[in-house]
Amino acid sequence: MDRSRVLPTLFVMVKAPLAGAVKTRLAAAIGTAEALRFYRSSTASLLRRVGADPRWRTVLAVSPDRYARSRFWPAGLSRIGQGQGDLGDRMQRLLDRPGGPCILIGSDIPGIRTGHIAEAFAVLARSRLVFGPSEDGGFWLAGTRRPTPRLFRNVRWSTPHTLADTLVNVGRPVGLAATLADVDTEADWRRWRRGDFEGRQPEGGG
Repeated sequence: MDRSRVLPTLFVMVKAPLAGAVKTRLAAAIGTAEALRFYRSSTASLLRRVGADPRWRTVLAVSPDRYARSRFWPAGLSRIGQGQGDLGDRMQRLLDRPGGPCILIGSDIPGIRTGHIAEAFAVLARSRLVFGPSEDGGFWLAGTRRPTPRLFRNVRWSTPHTLADTLVNVGRPVGLAATLADVDTEADWRRWRRGDFEGRQPEGGG
C-alpha cells in the first residue's frame, strides 16, 4: 500500500520569492532587498526541516499559481497552486481538500521546528481543529480533521484580532499548539538576525 495515502498532510503556503512580492510590511522598514533575503532564507530553512519528515506528507501551496512549477522550490516536494481569492479563501480551499487530517503553515515563521508540527498533529488527533497562536494576535498554523465551512469569514487579517475573529466562526473549543512569533517588523527582523528564533525542539517532538 502507498503509505503517502494514509499520512496526514502538511501544507506549507509559499509565495514566489520575488522582489516586492513578499514581506511587504517588513520591506517598508528594512528595504525590499533585505525583506526578500529574509524570506528566501526563512523559507529554504523551513523546507529543509519539515519537507523530508516521514511523519507527514509535505505539499507546497504556491502563490501565484503559475510559479508552482518554478525551480525556486525543492524538486522532491509536491506542489499545488493556492488558487484565487483573499488569504481566507485560499486557506479554506486547502483545508477543505479531501484526504484526511491536514495542517497548514506559512513559510516565514523562523521558529517552526518539526516538533511543533508533530505536537500540532497530536492535538488534532484529539480535537476537531487546531491553531497555533502567534504573538501578535494572529496564528501561524491551522489544521482540521474534516472540512469546516466558513472558517475564515469576516476575519480581520494582519491585526491583533485575527485569531479571535477566526475562533468566533468556530463557535466551540479548539486545540491549541505552541505560540510562536512571526517576522513583520524591523524589531522582529533584528531578533531573527541575532538568532533569537533558533530555539529548541519542543520536548518529545523529535
